[in-house]
Amino acid sequence: METLEGIKTRYSVRAFKPTPVPKDVLEKILGAVSNTPSYTNTQPWEVVVVSGKKKDDLSKVIFELAKAKAPTNPDLPMPKDWLAGHEARSGEHGARRLATLGVARDDEAGRENLRLMNFEFYGAPCAVFLFIDGILGEWSIFDMGLFAQNLILAAHSLGVESVLQASVTNYAPEIKKFLGVPESKKLVICIPLGYPDEGAKLNTYRSLKQKPEEFTRWCE
Repeated sequence: METLEGIKTRYSVRAFKPTPVPKDVLEKILGAVSNTPSYTNTQPWEVVVVSGKKKDDLSKVIFELAKAKAPTNPDLPMPKDWLAGHEARSGEHGARRLATLGVARDDEAGRENLRLMNFEFYGAPCAVFLFIDGILGEWSIFDMGLFAQNLILAAHSLGVESVLQASVTNYAPEIKKFLGVPESKKLVICIPLGYPDEGAKLNTYRSLKQKPEEFTRWCE
């Protein structure tokens, strides 16, 4: 797949087929992603790929925590405030996604079901967790963004789709304990990978994107 086409056609998948992603395909993806640039070549990323029974057991742990509305403790604090334009785009995104699925804003049960699907990894057969050492700061977080983007684009080029999950990181301590990851590490993001269920209504939604003229200023 040509690079520009991949960037333009990638989308967040929220319904996956149970078909496993072959290990050699995952290795090919990670092999490509290893070329990601980083600040002074520090390469801060640490990757844990979870599948099979281990993935199912982890899903049960975090699903029960989310269902019980257990206290959250992400390693990267969730945003508390947005600027007006950011808040407007976020609100529009949420409203349009609910409308696509036929879930009313006041349908608390429907909204809760959608929220809990996060903790089942949307049925994906594989989940990738990205960690960094806890002493690292903003530049390493920037590097992790580059790594995550390269990962989802590399996967997309091979027909393997993804969704970036911040909500799962709310239970970072429990996830690290389950996976045997030291508490000194920071969980940055969770990325389910798999083959999309094209017939699922969840996968018909596409978020709106700004046009270049809305975010670009030319100085000539």
